[in-house]
Amino acid sequence: MTLRQHARFWLIAILVAGLFLYFLADILLPFVLGMAVSYFLDPVADRLEAAGLSRTLATTVITLLFVIVTLAGFVVVVPLIIEQTAGLAERLPEYVRKLLEASMPLIERVVDMFFHGDAESLKQAIGAQASSLVQSVGAIAAKLVGGGLAVVNLVSLLIVTPVVTFYLLRDWDEIVARIDGWLPRRQAGTIRRLARETDRVLAGFVRGQATVCIILALYYGMALLAVGLDFGLVIGLVTGLISFIPFVGAIVGFVASVGVALLQFWPDYPMIAIVGVIFVVGQVLEGNVLTPRLVGGSVGLHPVWVMFGLFAGGSLFGFVGMLIAVPTTAVAGVLARFSLGQYLASPFYHGTAEDADGAALATPPPPPEHTPPPPAKDAP
Repeated sequence: MTLRQHARFWLIAILVAGLFLYFLADILLPFVLGMAVSYFLDPVADRLEAAGLSRTLATTVITLLFVIVTLAGFVVVVPLIIEQTAGLAERLPEYVRKLLEASMPLIERVVDMFFHGDAESLKQAIGAQASSLVQSVGAIAAKLVGGGLAVVNLVSLLIVTPVVTFYLLRDWDEIVARIDGWLPRRQAGTIRRLARETDRVLAGFVRGQATVCIILALYYGMALLAVGLDFGLVIGLVTGLISFIPFVGAIVGFVASVGVALLQFWPDYPMIAIVGVIFVVGQVLEGNVLTPRLVGGSVGLHPVWVMFGLFAGGSLFGFVGMLIAVPTTAVAGVLARFSLGQYLASPFYHGTAEDADGAALATPPPPPEHTPPPPAKDAP
């Protein structure tokens, strides 16, 4: 195949995959999630298989443990999360109203300072916009609580995901061997090397970052719940689970928790400070202990690249797009580094001998060095 045929083949493949995701994104969630769980648990299955268990038995044990832990989490944690989420949605307009009432004196002072003539009309406009904002926040919160769980089909997640996980985890090695047999023979070595590099990046980032997120979610949720912060469990769990987005999780959690603490504990400054200290400790724990040990610093995924992939995937394909965003960005990063290496090793970068000769002919020769004339002999 020529270079043009290769490019045409891969462009068609990418286009078909994009259309497949676009039209079937609503039903792909349990399958993508099952694939992610299978990839996450494959090393555990390999260790159990090396210990003497058959692949089917190892997969059965892992899947049963996964289902038990998931169901226990749903039975124990999910009702509390739903209760706190509903309470937060109900009281969110009140929080916004209190915040606006507390900030109105400062807003009025600024208006009086800079807008002397139209101060009263501007204040009325600001008040009207504030009321509209409170109503909009209430409507959005009610919509999220009422329709959020309807979007995610819990039945399919609880039934289809374990089934997909079991079959993919049991046949994982066979699937990999089958795909390896489909590789073009001349490029098989290069593709295997790129696949190993991609697996190293994903294993370092996805498995490590998922473990970090779970630990942070438990830490923030339990710590905020222990200090008695309203909706602390929901805020802590959400903060931990979105910590895979660099800096976004910490910022969102800090602002939300400190904001609720200000409205709940004011003017009890020590309690507000304790809530802030919880996030400081969490960031120190994440940056100095969890991330270096579980993720490492050489996975090759820049935070900006990860954020771009997450937002792009979410914008194009919704939640399913966010799930496949990190693997896609990892593959794109590996291919980009490979392409850059090929370019730096190519004659196009270094130049060929013919290019050097052409450059030598095109460049005029340097002027001869000036030599002083010989000294004149004495006249006879």
